[in-house]
Amino acid sequence: MAAILDRLIEQLKQQGRENAEKLARQILEKRGHLVKGTTFATPEGAKRGLMTPKERAIDRATKKSGRPPIDYIYDPKTNRTKLAPWAERKR
Repeated sequence: MAAILDRLIEQLKQQGRENAEKLARQILEKRGHLVKGTTFATPEGAKRGLMTPKERAIDRATKKSGRPPIDYIYDPKTNRTKLAPWAERKR
């Protein structure tokens, strides 16, 4: 089973979601991180599976905003990023 799938299943179970495995597969297949109908990661899914939570959070933020990774600060308590003070002034 792909590392990214294992991690998402655990997160969904912690949230109290029913059918966590089925839901995780659907989410990852839709994102293109899992080969449809299997538990095998696509090349993109394998790459994300090797990333740390910090790397994934920063990657999500940069894809959404188009800003460089250096503009973000990671908060491990919330698994979210926010703009760094120096990046807010650049706007």
